Amino acid sequence: MRLGSTRRDLRADIEACGYFPDLVEDAIVLAVGEEELIDFVVHHEPTFAHDEIHRHVTVLALTPTRLIVGHTDDQPAEPPATGIAAASSTESVALSKIGAVVLTRVVSRPEDYRAGGTDVSETWLTVGWGAVRRLDMEQASCSDPECEADHGYTGSLVGDDLTVRMSAAADGPDRVDRLARFSSALQRAAAV
Repeated sequence: MRLGSTRRDLRADIEACGYFPDLVEDAIVLAVGEEELIDFVVHHEPTFAHDEIHRHVTVLALTPTRLIVGHTDDQPAEPPATGIAAASSTESVALSKIGAVVLTRVVSRPEDYRAGGTDVSETWLTVGWGAVRRLDMEQASCSDPECEADHGYTGSLVGDDLTVRMSAAADGPDRVDRLARFSSALQRAAAV
């Protein structure tokens, strides 16, 4: 990894989350290794359960050959320790294995939208490489309202590898734009 502005920017984004920055950064640095870091995006996603906050940070890093997907989140410490522990994992996906990169932008007031405008309220990035699939099943039926036959089941097999969503309300418009730019860079890199 070069020590250029990209790495400094990555560290700054990770630190802005305030969630174990050394652990989060180290996981990505280990995964990237000697490759150049082309682009990245950091997504901090805290969830609230009763009186607890659970934090989760996703870092997506783009190199010339791979998409690095890093996840760090907290979990209860195993006894006899008390407090929390953090689990940090990275997955390395060859760009040649990526089958789909979908960028979805939700625009407020589409009638007023102008190219390059700031009316994007949400950005979704969905990436598929075939590692995880979700099977959605439901009972099959026919069009006869009187029919009582068992028609079995129908369903769909959906790729479910990675989805990242950022909204202007929760993450800020700059983060929404950042995810869109990263998605665009990944689309171009995966199309080669």
